[in-house]
Amino acid sequence: MHKTTALINQYSKYMTIKHPLLYLLTILSLTVSAQQQSTDLRETAMAFQRQGDYANTLLVLGNALKQDPGNMELLTDVAYTYFLQMDYGKAMGTIKPLLDRDDAEVRTFQVGGNIYKALQDVSGCEKMYKKAIKKYPASGALYCEYGELLLSMKEPAKAFSMWEKGILSDPLHSGNYYHLSKYHFFRDDRVWSIVMAETFLNLESYSTRSAEIKGQLLESYKNFFIGDPAAATTGKRKSVPFEDAFRQTLAKQAPIVSRGVDLERLIMVRTRFILDWFEGQGKNFPHRMIEQQQYLLREGMYEAYNQWLFGAASNVLAYQNWTKLHAPEMNEFSRFQKNRIFRMPPGQYYGSGE
Repeated sequence: MHKTTALINQYSKYMTIKHPLLYLLTILSLTVSAQQQSTDLRETAMAFQRQGDYANTLLVLGNALKQDPGNMELLTDVAYTYFLQMDYGKAMGTIKPLLDRDDAEVRTFQVGGNIYKALQDVSGCEKMYKKAIKKYPASGALYCEYGELLLSMKEPAKAFSMWEKGILSDPLHSGNYYHLSKYHFFRDDRVWSIVMAETFLNLESYSTRSAEIKGQLLESYKNFFIGDPAAATTGKRKSVPFEDAFRQTLAKQAPIVSRGVDLERLIMVRTRFILDWFEGQGKNFPHRMIEQQQYLLREGMYEAYNQWLFGAASNVLAYQNWTKLHAPEMNEFSRFQKNRIFRMPPGQYYGSGE
C-alpha cells in the first residue's frame, strides 16, 4: 500500500516537471468531474426533499459532500433538510458555522433565519439579519424577512421601514410589496394599499398570496370611495406628491360608483383613471404597473386583465361564465401574462411619507 502511494507521488512529481500543462489539465478535469458529480447528486437529493423523503435527502447530500467538501450550497441544503425534519438542534449546529464564513450566501442567511425563528431565538435572529443585510445590502429577500421578524416583535413601524428599504434596494422582490400592501390596508392608507397590492400581483401572479391580495385589492377600491375620496385618509402621516396625484385622479371617478362598486363599474373607473392619469399629473410619475395597464387598454386586453384581478373575488360564478363566453380574450391575456416578465425598475417608488 505504501509502495503504491509512493509510486503515485513519484508519477505526479514526474508529470509536474516533465509535462506541467498536461498535469494541470488532468487535475482540472478531475476537479470538474468531481463538481459535476456533486451537482448531479444535489439534484437527486432535492428531488427526495421535494417528496418529503428527508432521510434519503441527507444520505445523498452526504455523498455529494464527499465529492465537494465544504460546499456552501450543499451544507445549506443539509441545514434546511434538518429544519424541514423539525430537528432544529442539528439544523442550528449545521447552519451556525456557515453564517460566519466569508462565502455565506443570501440563501444561507434565509435558512438561518428560519431556524432561529423555529427556536424562538428572536435576539439571535435579529443579530443575524443585521449582519446579513450589512453583507448583502441589495437583497430584497433579507429586508423582507427581517421585516417579518420585526412585525412579530410588535414593531410595525420598524417592519415598514425594512420593507420600504427592500423595495428601494431590490424593486423586483415581490414579498416587500405584499407586506406593505397589507400594512397600508389595515392602516386605511387607501392609495398605497391599491398601488402596493396591484404591483405585487403583477410581480407574483399565481400563488396563494396572490389570491389573498386580489380580494384585498377589491376591498381597497370599495374603501377608497367611502366618504369623500378626494380626502381619502393617509392616517397620521403627511401625504406625498405621487399619492396626491393618484388620489385626485381616482377621486374624479366617484360618480361612476355612486350606487356601489361592482366589477363592471370598477372596470369603467379604472379605464377612466388610466386615460386621465396619462393626460394629467401622471406624466410626472413614471410607474411600470400603471404603464402596463395603459398598454393592456391599448391592446384590447384590459377587460380580461381586470376580470383576472377581480372576477373571482367579486363573483366566482359570474367570472366563470365570463371566461367561457370570452375564451379568446382570456386566452390572449393569459398568453401575454405567462410570456412576459414584469419588472419594476429602480426609482419608481415614491415613498409614503412615513
